[in-house]
Amino acid sequence: MSDHESTPIVTLIDAARHFGPVRALDGVSLIVTPGDCIGLVGHNGAGKSTLVNLINGGLAPSSGDIAFPAADSARQAGVRSVFQELSLCPNLTVAENLRISHVALKGPNWRRPARAEIVQSLDTIFPGHGIDANAEVDTLSIAERQMVEIAIGFSPRGSTARLVILDEPTSSLDAGISEQLLVHVRRFCTEGGAVIFISHMLGEVFEVASRIVVLKDGKVVAERPTDEFTRQGLVDAMGHVAADNGEAAEIAGEFGPEIVRTEQGLSARRGEIVGLSGLAGHGQAEALAQLYLSRSSSWHPDRSPGAVFVAGDRQRDGVLPLWSILRNISISALQQCAKRGLVDRAAETRISDTWKRRIGIRTDDMTNPILSLSGGNQQKVLFARALASSAPVVIMDDPMRGVDVGTKQDVYAMIRTEAAKGGTFLWYSTETEEVCQCDRVFVFRNGEISAELTGSEITEENILQASFEMQEAS
Repeated sequence: MSDHESTPIVTLIDAARHFGPVRALDGVSLIVTPGDCIGLVGHNGAGKSTLVNLINGGLAPSSGDIAFPAADSARQAGVRSVFQELSLCPNLTVAENLRISHVALKGPNWRRPARAEIVQSLDTIFPGHGIDANAEVDTLSIAERQMVEIAIGFSPRGSTARLVILDEPTSSLDAGISEQLLVHVRRFCTEGGAVIFISHMLGEVFEVASRIVVLKDGKVVAERPTDEFTRQGLVDAMGHVAADNGEAAEIAGEFGPEIVRTEQGLSARRGEIVGLSGLAGHGQAEALAQLYLSRSSSWHPDRSPGAVFVAGDRQRDGVLPLWSILRNISISALQQCAKRGLVDRAAETRISDTWKRRIGIRTDDMTNPILSLSGGNQQKVLFARALASSAPVVIMDDPMRGVDVGTKQDVYAMIRTEAAKGGTFLWYSTETEEVCQCDRVFVFRNGEISAELTGSEITEENILQASFEMQEAS
């Protein structure tokens, strides 16, 4: 191995970052060398995003040292970041978005090499992607936007990508596309690149990482080769963040009457958890959106809402960015905390504090802006908003994006408890593990329902078979 190949890309020694009294990162030491694929795991708020921003130069450390032995800065060292919150400009084309981070593209005809470069990167990582480099980003699905963001991260951009940081890169991708990315990550690291892979999907971490680093409360609590971890050992190292509220998930023995029925044949009964599955982009999100709109007023708030919506694309469809955490939760329950048409602030605070405790929202002050939270904690707020509502039907569009494994288990239990009380849930997810939590599953293919599975029929094998069988028949 040459000196260049063995020289660390980045070295952190006791690196810390404080925001006032909050120690977001508290003395982390880490070395990243060529060929490393580091799985970085921890609950939402553990310090992962802060660590990423120290490595990529977005933040300076409050104390400690960060060095790039072969370069003067993160950019010169070939450090790239692909963030969980997609950062593409929606009014620009795919090729024009590449130009933003590719300063070497100049002159009147720069769009031609930009198109060629982004298509080459997409073809390498996601064969058969079908994305047009001339398409405006706001016309793409969230999965396609994530693919473009990843392709820009790995593209040459006038230099060489040596360390690519992937923050929840598969959160919007189905299993097939996710596997394409994992194959590329392994190839990239084998060829001398390095990756920091942040994911709450522990199966992917075990599949792709050569080493796992566990963060908790801003500190590294475990670091060793992947094969020295077990799944349960990794979960135990991460610890738990949501408080035990003493509620046991109850399994409903029988369901009530049917309260949802669409023209496509999608149905749900009172107290039932119904899953929507299949390959991403085959009509599941559209079916849920139509159902929600059919049960919601388009111009005034309902005193008794027919449905409430939990968005997977929280930046576009979920959080109210100018409002506090408290107001983002309580907006769905204002009728419950109102007296004579005026909001009872004490009742509003009680509702938000209850859900902060139940779902483990990491903040010291619920009046802080919603954007002060990590992405996963923002998603917890959307869950709290939905479950605090009196709506009998909860519609969830791939809602677990960026939520850690511990919180997922807590949310599963809460959903089961609320269903046992008579709530009805329609749940689209790209994760088979989540779909298998449901009582009944509708598999979509080409905008139509290709299978209805119940009980023991709900398996990964049956879901995959139903996802492809209509295509084969055609």
